[in-house]
Amino acid sequence: MAKKLEITKKSAVKGEDGYKVFSVRVKEETIEKLDKLSAATNRSRNELINLILEFGVENCEIKDN
Repeated sequence: MAKKLEITKKSAVKGEDGYKVFSVRVKEETIEKLDKLSAATNRSRNELINLILEFGVENCEIKDN
């Protein structure tokens, strides 16, 4: 008797890993800087962007006029 291949259904919910995908427009000069940082740190551009955004959000201060 042949064994059956059991395949579980993949969750239809996107972002269940805690991440969401979105697009932004970025200046070419900024991308070049990110690519240099990426090469120097052996981290992906995506990983660097996440680190930089998280730092910026956590260290942002809102001041009244």
